[in-house]
Amino acid sequence: MPTEPQPATLTSPALRVLLATRPAFLGVTLVACLIGLAAAAGSGVTLDPLTAVLSVLLALCAHAGGNVINDYHDARSGADAANTTRLYPFTGGSRFIQNGLLSEAQTARLGYGLLLAVIPTGLWLSWQAGPALVGIGLAGLFLGWAYSAPPLKLMSRGLGELAIVAVWWLVVVGTDYVQRGSVSPVPMLAGLPYALLVAAILYINQFPDHDSDAASGKRTLVVILGRDTAKWGYLMLTLIAYIALVFMIERNALPQKAAVAAFTLVLSFRAARELIAHASEPPALAGAIRLTLVAAHVHGLLLAAALAFASWPGALR
Repeated sequence: MPTEPQPATLTSPALRVLLATRPAFLGVTLVACLIGLAAAAGSGVTLDPLTAVLSVLLALCAHAGGNVINDYHDARSGADAANTTRLYPFTGGSRFIQNGLLSEAQTARLGYGLLLAVIPTGLWLSWQAGPALVGIGLAGLFLGWAYSAPPLKLMSRGLGELAIVAVWWLVVVGTDYVQRGSVSPVPMLAGLPYALLVAAILYINQFPDHDSDAASGKRTLVVILGRDTAKWGYLMLTLIAYIALVFMIERNALPQKAAVAAFTLVLSFRAARELIAHASEPPALAGAIRLTLVAAHVHGLLLAAALAFASWPGALR
């Protein structure tokens, strides 16, 4: 496991700011953007390189801001400081505040600054693509804020998974919209199974953090259900994702080649088996968390490839 960041070994202010955004975990957003771009390309849309790149950069910036804001509010609640069973770097936050690399105030300024930074370019993209992008972008920013911040604190009310599904679904839909200039059912359908697998990452990460979350009043879904019941929820969540994908293919809403993305169910089910066996043993869950991360990324990449290079009757609807 990687070691936690320390002031003595991370002296560059610029590098501290970069790493505080947890860049290693921004891959799920990059993959979501690729699915959106692939949905547009597979529908016969000619991609515009400038707006495509800007869409990806804005989505990554918003995700980075959400990561930092989450660290700030978890520090304010005491959840991260009390977390002695964390599995760094997967759970327990970035540790930048707890280890003295950034203050709470610096973290707040960075997180909210990143969210505000996406607005000017987002408005320009809306002017280029269409007004619906304003609603998509505002909804995403709102959920990114409401996930951690009071008074809503969705993650502390057992609603974190729903927020995650909505955010990453919006990333797919929004990236497609910038290219297509209209709302299409293709990215809406393609983005749902992937967004569910991204939510599974959040869900499994709550198991090592259960005790500190409960002690700090952070009532995640795992805290509400308890580990013994919640462990079956992971299996249900991933099953719904793969069943939804197969159903859409069977209904010809997605191309037959998209079935290749279902092969990652092997990884998800292996993670589910490990979680069911070791739900109350945080050190034993590192492998299951890695499998969950790999399953989401590989699923999304395979789905993007299938959408980009396959033609099917539903593509032009």
